[in-house]
Amino acid sequence: MPFIPDRDVNQGTAAIDHNCFGCGRLNVHGLHLELVPDPDGDGVLTKFVPSARTEGYTGMVHGGIVTTVLDEVMAWSLYRHGIWAVTGQLTTRYRKPLVLGECTMARGFLVHDRGRGIEMRGEIRRDVDGQLLADATAIFIRVPDTQAGEWQARYGSLERS
Repeated sequence: MPFIPDRDVNQGTAAIDHNCFGCGRLNVHGLHLELVPDPDGDGVLTKFVPSARTEGYTGMVHGGIVTTVLDEVMAWSLYRHGIWAVTGQLTTRYRKPLVLGECTMARGFLVHDRGRGIEMRGEIRRDVDGQLLADATAIFIRVPDTQAGEWQARYGSLERS
């Protein structure tokens, strides 16, 4: 069974006219990830089909790109609910190589909100069979309210109106 939900991936997307390497449309070198609410949970997901520009070893995605995708889905899982935070610590486990051109899905979700520090988890699975390729755990740190307000106004959220 495919991992990609049967839905329009453009529904519920946040503002994308910025330079973020992961999700911004203005960064010509970026990944241009389209993050959408996970219909099966409180997090977000994104489709990721890696191109040759993400290559590390021949035919495989560079580990830094894998971690970037995981960081994005975890961060936007928080932003979806109006929680603005930055990555404080992130640990990635590479289970299987991500192959160039192979469709994958990444998910992020909240594990435990401890106030200022928030535990998150992310995973990337191969679309065709759901095989877990990489996963991560992270601690995100809430930003001050003034910064959160600025980011909310700038980037919006993933909640549908």
